[in-house]
Amino acid sequence: MTDRPATRRRRRRWPLPAAVSAALVAATFTVAPSAQAGPAEPASTYEYTPVADALLAENPEITEYEASFLEQYDKIKDPSSGYFREFDGLLVPYHSVETLIVEAPDHGHATTSEAFSYYLWLEATYGRVSGDWQPFNDAWASMEAFIIPGTADQPTNGAYDPSSPATYIPESLDPSDYPMPLDQGVEAGQDPLAAELSSTYGTDEVYGMHWLLDVDNTYGYGFCGDGSDEAPAYINTFQRGSNESVWETVPHPSCETFAHGGDDGTGYLNLFVDDPQASEQWRYTNAPDADARAVQVAYLAHEWASEQGNESAIAENVSNAAMMGDYLRYAMFDKYFKEVGDCVGAQSCPPGTGKDSAHYLMAWYYSWGGALESAQYPWAWRIGGSSAHQGYQNVMAAYALSEVDELRPQSATGADDWGTSLDRQLEFLQWLQSSDGGIAGGATNSWEGTYAQPPADTPTFYGMFYDEKPVWHDPPSNRWFGFQVWDIERVAEYYRISGDERAGDILDSWVPWAIANTTVGEGGDFAVPADMEWSGAPDDWTGEPTGNPDLSVEVVSHNQDVGIAAGLAKTLMHYAAATGDTASQETAEGLLDALLVHQDDLGVAVPETRADYERFDDPFDSPNGGLYVPDGWTGQMPNGDVIDSDSTFASIRSFYEQDEDWPQVQAYLDGGEAPEFTYHRFWAQVDVATALATHGELFGGTAGEGGEGAG
Repeated sequence: MTDRPATRRRRRRWPLPAAVSAALVAATFTVAPSAQAGPAEPASTYEYTPVADALLAENPEITEYEASFLEQYDKIKDPSSGYFREFDGLLVPYHSVETLIVEAPDHGHATTSEAFSYYLWLEATYGRVSGDWQPFNDAWASMEAFIIPGTADQPTNGAYDPSSPATYIPESLDPSDYPMPLDQGVEAGQDPLAAELSSTYGTDEVYGMHWLLDVDNTYGYGFCGDGSDEAPAYINTFQRGSNESVWETVPHPSCETFAHGGDDGTGYLNLFVDDPQASEQWRYTNAPDADARAVQVAYLAHEWASEQGNESAIAENVSNAAMMGDYLRYAMFDKYFKEVGDCVGAQSCPPGTGKDSAHYLMAWYYSWGGALESAQYPWAWRIGGSSAHQGYQNVMAAYALSEVDELRPQSATGADDWGTSLDRQLEFLQWLQSSDGGIAGGATNSWEGTYAQPPADTPTFYGMFYDEKPVWHDPPSNRWFGFQVWDIERVAEYYRISGDERAGDILDSWVPWAIANTTVGEGGDFAVPADMEWSGAPDDWTGEPTGNPDLSVEVVSHNQDVGIAAGLAKTLMHYAAATGDTASQETAEGLLDALLVHQDDLGVAVPETRADYERFDDPFDSPNGGLYVPDGWTGQMPNGDVIDSDSTFASIRSFYEQDEDWPQVQAYLDGGEAPEFTYHRFWAQVDVATALATHGELFGGTAGEGGEGAG
């Protein structure tokens, strides 16, 4: 219940950092002054001077592939390309240049914590090549200003009780079972991190990224759900279990003020949670993969800047990365801080005390929330994540946070926890490695999200249960080859740096399998794995890998995903640099050369057919499943789109009908051919750029000595 209007406070804003030296001024952007106090228009307003020509003229040691990196960098940073929107002197990356795109984000001009972590990677790599670290600091400032919730965005953390971190809500495999009820009869464990973090950093706030932003305020929720024009706006989509695909989501504000959504004045909450006494509230969800990547990149930036004698230029943000890693430990804990291992029965599985609720892996999420200040009583909650996917593990982040002095967290136990996590993640990948070499799905401490009894003979890892497709079922979460590359790139980089033979053994099986399923031809022809199918299961983990003779994987389709091809090239280059393996280096260079053949005005891209866009107008009872809204539930989106049991993905996003690419989708829905689009995803373009630079870093060679497609 509420007793007064919510207090509106703008989130923390950060000034544009000071200009860099005159020698590197070409690398900076300047911002046109705003004509009004409100948010900037979506059109780019900043100025940018290309850097490639000047840096090439000043630095003859730059290699051909690094020159291609700089060309790609200029395209990405050019405001006319459309990768960024400027706010208050800082840049926010879009998910993609194109607006009509549906994948995890449901609109191209949304953005994710993933995109911010890639923005950091782009600027860290630029810092290595140029010696200019101001853009890296700008990127971190943007992340702090816009996707790490500030004080105004998480106002009641002081009411959090670590001895009672959250009320249990069971999950369901069927979105139509929602809203799910609160269950006060299930006891959560104790949160062992909160007091340590509060005393270390002098705040009850959480320093982590929320995963999703509406950069242009397309939905109209504004700041904290107030319906204003303020952008970017914190939003969320997925809320209803592992079978809720993006096509079945209802976008809603991260601040629930009851101003939008249900006609009965309950906002969107009662689509997800059955809580008749709910008050206005805020809540955020962290994607640990992105925060871990930010830490990984901060480590790389520190190493590169130190080699240049520039470590002081980024020391503050390297320290911030260590702090982010400290809070990222929430991803190591069971969702409700239950004991990890053989945790069956929501009531019978013991609540954890101390660190016995930690699995020390990177879970799919951690979340935190609380009451808005309008609530009658302040309250706050935090949860970890019970399920860990192989693709989210990051041994590089764990190594940096446990072994590198500048990145060791300030808390009393943070570095030790990350040391344990480094070992546990490597064991996890050893346990999940198939007889073919690919890495299988993951494990959970809460079967089906309810601490249910898993099927008999389900293999275990430290008492957690093997899950072929943890968390995400539509489509299956370990079907996509991209998760293989994202994870194993970190393993390969860690192996090159550390020489850890556990990582080397994983790579010795994975790399030949990946190369055997990759082809590189002439004239830009290439194909990398796309979809995989799994059979069998791993053996129980007893501390040593068995080779898993009963677990296998088959690559069932290939494509020309430029981001994954670039990530694969990076993985192979790290492995080649560590081992001298010529097949890896040659395959990587072949992929880089093939990618460069596909350059266009905006970057590197290949057309793709989107047959899944048939789901735009699928009703709930369609074969693939559609948007579920309970019978009798009615409401409105901020723009007036009706929400009821007849709604579809498209009907509550009518803005798509005004998109310049919509006619292609409409023709498909009317019975035509599946539409073809050429997308420029921000993360993929950065993966291409950083792969090019990685070649120069690891193998050198002066300009003119690259492969046939370079330059």
